[in-house]
Amino acid sequence: MARNPFYQGPLSDHFDGVRFHSPWEPPTHNLLEIAWMNAVKATKFWPVQIAEQRRDVPPERTRHLRISLIGHASFLLQLDGINLLIDPVYADTMGPVPYAGPKRAQPPGVAFEDLPRIDAILITHNHYDHMDLPAIERLFRRFHPRIIAPLGNDAVIHRRDPHIPVETYDWGEHALLTERLVVHLVPSFHWSGRGVADRRMTLWASLVLTGERGVLYHVGDTGYGDGSIFRQVRERFGPPDVALLPIGAYEPRWFMQHQHVDPDEAIRIMLDTGAARAFGHHWGTFQMTYEPQEAPPQELARALAARGLPSERFQPLSPGQPVELDWR
Repeated sequence: MARNPFYQGPLSDHFDGVRFHSPWEPPTHNLLEIAWMNAVKATKFWPVQIAEQRRDVPPERTRHLRISLIGHASFLLQLDGINLLIDPVYADTMGPVPYAGPKRAQPPGVAFEDLPRIDAILITHNHYDHMDLPAIERLFRRFHPRIIAPLGNDAVIHRRDPHIPVETYDWGEHALLTERLVVHLVPSFHWSGRGVADRRMTLWASLVLTGERGVLYHVGDTGYGDGSIFRQVRERFGPPDVALLPIGAYEPRWFMQHQHVDPDEAIRIMLDTGAARAFGHHWGTFQMTYEPQEAPPQELARALAARGLPSERFQPLSPGQPVELDWR
């Protein structure tokens, strides 16, 4: 009988006792499709890392909302006097083997040594481009932050260091970050896995931050599906003030559409949720798919223009490019 080594818990509408499921399940590609996709990707080279890049040196604390993209899907969020890291990845290469896999094309926008004191780390799922175990271990040793993740991901982190405390939550559950700030875990159309035998054995999630001063919606990875989960965010929390949405790693669509949105679908998420403003991430740092490095922001601009939407409403972020907003 199949067994889940990461999580044992009650059955639910998205957990069958062994594996988790999305409301709209991405198909599993066979080994031939994966091999073909990787072979073609190897012919589409991004440029080598550029030495001169933006580098943000954030303040120790801020009462407003300050968003800094470290790279790919890694964020430093500073709001209401608290410092949060989302999916911190500082590795030079992405994958299970050091010095192998996609290489970092841009240095981290916030150097490790420039990080302010981190109060909590929020993890969306355990793919290598979102969960960097050596970085989590370094961060815990330096700051001893709370670590908040979807179900089963405590076991993944404990394989690296069993002494790191990890709080895990299901979809629909929440954690109190401060007296005024709450993080809620909500569904995304995605999956999990770090090897060939653990697919969907840990949960994945999007994040909604709610407080007296606003609502922020963060998506690490998702397909668009039928759009229902995005409309549900608006119904439950109201239109977000800010949405952090992925815009990259989307080609070819026959392979990626069920797990990663393209820029036009990211705009649809913004509109479905009613977000006042959106910022794009998940592009330009690790070459995971076919599209050229600068294609996501270019496609985002075209898609916004085609819908008659102002470019200011949905802006792509680059590493080290901070955004400071009035948090209501």
